Amino acid sequence: MQHALVGTPLAARATVVTRSASRQTTPVRAVFDFLKPKTVSSKAPKYEPVTIRSSFAIPTVLLGTAAAAHFAHIDAVSYVTGVLGAFLAFQANRVKFVFDEDSLEVLIGAGAKKSENAFVGGENRWTYDSFVNWEFWWPGFPVLVYFKETQTKPEGQIHFFPILLDGKQLYDVMVERCGPSQNSGPKN
Repeated sequence: MQHALVGTPLAARATVVTRSASRQTTPVRAVFDFLKPKTVSSKAPKYEPVTIRSSFAIPTVLLGTAAAAHFAHIDAVSYVTGVLGAFLAFQANRVKFVFDEDSLEVLIGAGAKKSENAFVGGENRWTYDSFVNWEFWWPGFPVLVYFKETQTKPEGQIHFFPILLDGKQLYDVMVERCGPSQNSGPKN
């Protein structure tokens, strides 16, 4: 069986073929496609987004201390550590640290929504290159993370957060993206 376009001029064949079969690659279309400049795809991101897992280590210790203080009849300690432990357990469910390609963002609330910083204003988002210094307190059992950044204020703004997250994962991601801290980091 012969093709219907045999014997027609080349230009007419190209026109008919491209109109009738625009989804198929024909020899003529392949030549034109070959001559088109190729677009370079965007580069792969330097870092993949990471959301640090929640940890209830600090709230558990505080609630355990509250229970022990209650049974020892030390009511003031029981009340303070119980309220603080319950509050931090609630916050561990709400606060998320998200590290994307170029920034650390703290998301708060159900569905982890963007929020304004209640103390200094602006977004809870800081680029890695704005970090001047960062530290963990008590790296063996990380309780508090501190960092200073120059994005909020040119002279530097200090931030403190209780570590309601996986301390080891948080430390590893911060070293990777913000550079090393001055302490030894969490123990395995």
